[in-house]
Amino acid sequence: MDLPEVTSRSSDHTAAEDENRGEMQLIHRRMRRLSLHLNPALSPDFPDRGLEMVMCAGKAKVLQVRTEVLLQYMKGRHRDIQDKVYEYFKSRPDLQTPIEISKDEHRELCMRQLRGLVHEAGIRPFKYVVDDPVKYFAMAEAAGSVDMSLGIKLGVQYSLWGGSVLNLGTKKHRDKYFEGIDNLEYTGCFAMTELHHGSNVQGLQTVATFDPLKDEFIIDTPNDGAIKWWIGNAAVHGKFATVFARLLLPTHDSKGVSDMGVHAFIVPIRDLNTHKTLPGVEIHDCGHKIGLNGVDNGALRFRSVRIPRDNLLNRFGDVSRDGKYTSSLPTINKRFAATLGELVGGRVGLAHASVGVLKLAVTIATRYSLLRQQFGPPKEPEISILDYQSQQQKLMPMLASAYAFHFATLHLVERYSDMKKSHDEELIGDVHALSAGLKAYVTSYTAKSLNTCREACGGHGYATVNQFGSLRNDHDIFQTFEGDNTVLLQQLAGFLLKQYGEKFRGGTLSVTWNYLRQSMKSYLSQPNPVTSRWEGEDHLRDPNFQLDAFRYRTSRLLQSVAVRLQKHSKTLGGFGAWNRCLNHLLTLAESHIESFILEIFIRAVKRCPDASSRAALKLVCDLYALNRIWNDIGTYRNVDYVAPNKAKAIHKLTEYLCFQVRNTAKELVDAFDLPDFVIRAPIALQDSEQVYSQYAHYAGF
Repeated sequence: MDLPEVTSRSSDHTAAEDENRGEMQLIHRRMRRLSLHLNPALSPDFPDRGLEMVMCAGKAKVLQVRTEVLLQYMKGRHRDIQDKVYEYFKSRPDLQTPIEISKDEHRELCMRQLRGLVHEAGIRPFKYVVDDPVKYFAMAEAAGSVDMSLGIKLGVQYSLWGGSVLNLGTKKHRDKYFEGIDNLEYTGCFAMTELHHGSNVQGLQTVATFDPLKDEFIIDTPNDGAIKWWIGNAAVHGKFATVFARLLLPTHDSKGVSDMGVHAFIVPIRDLNTHKTLPGVEIHDCGHKIGLNGVDNGALRFRSVRIPRDNLLNRFGDVSRDGKYTSSLPTINKRFAATLGELVGGRVGLAHASVGVLKLAVTIATRYSLLRQQFGPPKEPEISILDYQSQQQKLMPMLASAYAFHFATLHLVERYSDMKKSHDEELIGDVHALSAGLKAYVTSYTAKSLNTCREACGGHGYATVNQFGSLRNDHDIFQTFEGDNTVLLQQLAGFLLKQYGEKFRGGTLSVTWNYLRQSMKSYLSQPNPVTSRWEGEDHLRDPNFQLDAFRYRTSRLLQSVAVRLQKHSKTLGGFGAWNRCLNHLLTLAESHIESFILEIFIRAVKRCPDASSRAALKLVCDLYALNRIWNDIGTYRNVDYVAPNKAKAIHKLTEYLCFQVRNTAKELVDAFDLPDFVIRAPIALQDSEQVYSQYAHYAGF
């Protein structure tokens, strides 16, 4: 039925007629369903048509993806440094980590790998940390793909120990330590975490008391809870440690000392020549771990260890020869915030490295699923298990997420690089919040995905040789170190609430958070009853719809949690109210990060200069967006943002996009550019005869 033509109408009439049009579409849809009930053979889901659909699916038009072009767009100008890492380790099979290796052997191999990278391959990571952080993180991703323990040990030496000297110290520290850190003569540790305190850094108990008579600091571990714990490089290889301790200055009042808060100090722990433990330093091995056993984690206790006053990393606070404290920052809290703000590189690196792990796992699972055949139509050849819808829905959203995370973490790395060059306060705040949220979100997603990939590969996924066990175990701690994920998400939620407050105080929001201003207005009005029913593919694949849906959810969560916190604060106080709303706050942080990831992905799609690569990226971007909307469809339905018919359309389109991505899955994982010796898993080889011969050889046939 055609709607009557109207030549002149008001905006009210327009809205009413749009609603009528939606109702008519609903009537037509119901009539169609009724006809299918009366004549099921017309339905595409009719059983007798099922085999025909499978056969036709293979003939569907497939996107032509030029892998080399897509690869070059993704890796950009830093592909060369990754190739250099891969070429070195390919030429040195003796440095490739064997499947079975003891803890002690793995530690020594990991140190040889690092020395080889620096002294033989000629890669100088510390110079990249200073001059080109984007290049450093690209190099670290490649090293971590060779052996995750190597990636972490490299990060401990250059990003944590070296980064603390550069970022918390001053010129005198850089002049004294730079070259030794760079060439591995000064191997070091980052001694922040204690047995009793990890995330709560302000609660650290190790003390550094200034002795004005000898112009020295005395480092002490006052109790067992203050023992530095899980310190990478400490058990075997470290010669120095950046020790975080409470700075105590002697006073002439009744207290005797004045606590200036947590500061960082360079403390030698082993003799540079003999490598023997220095007097007053007690080092113990944290022992065998679930994973990352190539990293020598140790525990440190200090008993009146004396260090020169110059060993205070004094960028944000200094002590003069006569014991007077000076700082450009007026309070302990501001100095503490500035100190931690300079250490976000570790979180940036973990988020970036976690994406590398996800790419590796998805590559193995996808290639195996394309190769492995199981069942099929009667009297027909068996079909690939990736032709099954269930397998597609396990792996294809994960493949799309790997692409989404790639561009999001690359953007974060670039923002971090800009921050290090400009020292812009607004940018520092943005990077701190985004690094916290991305590190938490990406590492949690990758941890879950590793198990899904293992299950998707059946029994073969359980074989150690196929890597899933080591990947799961090595990556698992990514969810904890450099900040527990739950704590980091709370930091991001707190930052969002701060921005929310700025909005109502009339303040300006930075570009990263500016969408909150417009989206809040949308939240305060009711969802449009017309657009909530639109179900066309063009609409659902419109990036504006996708991004609006993500941002609407974030804005709604932010508005509602702000109201709840205000209400509960009256009776429970600030801490109690926060705890009462904690799950709400975590959901808010995750929603914001998903919005950020999608925004960056959409931008990356638009900027891609090659048409075929752009089409492939648009496909996986649509899958990422609609899969996330469908996963949280209950939220959208509860507020009538999505009508029932639209929810069903989203679900059906998500399934279809999974099928479309399946058709280009080989090219998409090939564009990750992971060499065979890095992938290593026999089930990821692209020829079935090679797979079975490798397996047979591994088993001794």
